[in-house]
Amino acid sequence: MLGMGSLVIGLVMLVVVASWVVRRFRGGNSNDAPRSGDELASWERHRDAQAREPPVEIGDVCEAGVVDFSTHHTGERHAVCKVEGFVVFVEDVPDDLAVGDVCRFKILSYNRGHTSATATALET
Repeated sequence: MLGMGSLVIGLVMLVVVASWVVRRFRGGNSNDAPRSGDELASWERHRDAQAREPPVEIGDVCEAGVVDFSTHHTGERHAVCKVEGFVVFVEDVPDDLAVGDVCRFKILSYNRGHTSATATALET
């Protein structure tokens, strides 16, 4: 037979796991307000980006300056470019590419929310 303590611990664990699953699929609590001016501005830009259509189409060839670099989960270095404020992660960039350099790339896909795109470098 199970003791009362084991039953209580099991119920607590069930509640913890269930709340984690709910938050995981809901994407967090929509009542979590940004706490600073920077967080609020970032949140508003993200909301606006979700509402607008991307300024690029899949297959478009674009040129833009590199504003930053990011490391993909595979370890690859991707250039971060912006087209009319729309973020494009450019893969297959040359090692000598630096921030401020102009990169020519082809749009391959959008992220799930169409708030950014992935592209491949054509030339710099």
